[in-house]
Amino acid sequence: MTAPAPARPLPTGKHLSAPPPSAVGLPGEASPGVTASTSPSPRSLRRVRVRVRVRRVLCLVPLVLVAVVAVRHRSVLAEGFGQVRTASWPWLLVAGAATCLTWVAAAFTRQGAVLRPLPKRRLLATQFAAGAANHLLPTGLGASAVNLRFLTVCGVPLARSSAALALYLLAECVGRLGLLAALLIAFPDALRLRPVLPDGSALPLLLGGAVLVTAAGAALFLVRRLRAGVARFLREALGEARSVHRRPARALALWGGALAFPALQAAGLVAVGRALELPVPAPHAALAYLAATTAVALVPTPGGIGSVEAALVVALVAAGGPAAVATAVVLAYRMITVWLPLVPGALTLGALVRLRVI
Repeated sequence: MTAPAPARPLPTGKHLSAPPPSAVGLPGEASPGVTASTSPSPRSLRRVRVRVRVRRVLCLVPLVLVAVVAVRHRSVLAEGFGQVRTASWPWLLVAGAATCLTWVAAAFTRQGAVLRPLPKRRLLATQFAAGAANHLLPTGLGASAVNLRFLTVCGVPLARSSAALALYLLAECVGRLGLLAALLIAFPDALRLRPVLPDGSALPLLLGGAVLVTAAGAALFLVRRLRAGVARFLREALGEARSVHRRPARALALWGGALAFPALQAAGLVAVGRALELPVPAPHAALAYLAATTAVALVPTPGGIGSVEAALVVALVAAGGPAAVATAVVLAYRMITVWLPLVPGALTLGALVRLRVI
């Protein structure tokens, strides 16, 4: 038998190296260099599908509401179209142009209430859609909801979005009341309300306003949570207002748009009055419009439909216009400013919802 060969010694300076790690890890552990594939769970897929379906339904809601409102006011629509056919078309085009410019003025005011620059085209489209929403929901709620959603999608925090919304409403109210006061001072005898209002109606109106103010003050005084929430909101709103007014461009857009918006609306009514030969001077018709819309602002009807028509007819008659002509002017004016833009505005609203702009 031959003896086994002796083992050769290892060279000096060389050591045995550990074997390379296996590409396959232990059971239950992630192997290095191997990327785990994650697939969405059935629950998340169901959530996505539900969201898509809800968004599609929301896109159709404005059109359904338009159809409902149109059916309810079909007699007004028929009468309004009849009045438009007999009017002077150049003045009606002026009224349509003034209506289109109101959306531009609203866009300027919205931008002026926010420090963050907003996308201009989307902002203008949102104002057009907000006008349709405002005519489908109680006064002010539709446009406020659309613009609040738009601001939050643009990255403005909810607290600042709410403060900007309050600043816009305040500026619009101040602009409308300022124009009304200026016209009342310049033309103090323009409105003669005594022949058109029943006797003794002023006192109940004043008492009703006093009761509302007293109830609001009592609620703020008695409900601590409401008082704290209002105080917190006012602090945020005042801080936002100070920040906006430190920038002259924002302040100019805010107050310029707030004055231009009611002025353009009144100009539209004056143009329709010219188209139908309403025997009322232009400043008096503008004053009648501002007085009527200010009085109707407290009536929670969708877009003021019904209440605005009645108030405008009363105001134009108080300004010296015949009742029949005043009614025709109001119907034609509401046809141009409300009914004609309603379907395109509803389609725009649905498109903005589908594109996740709002």
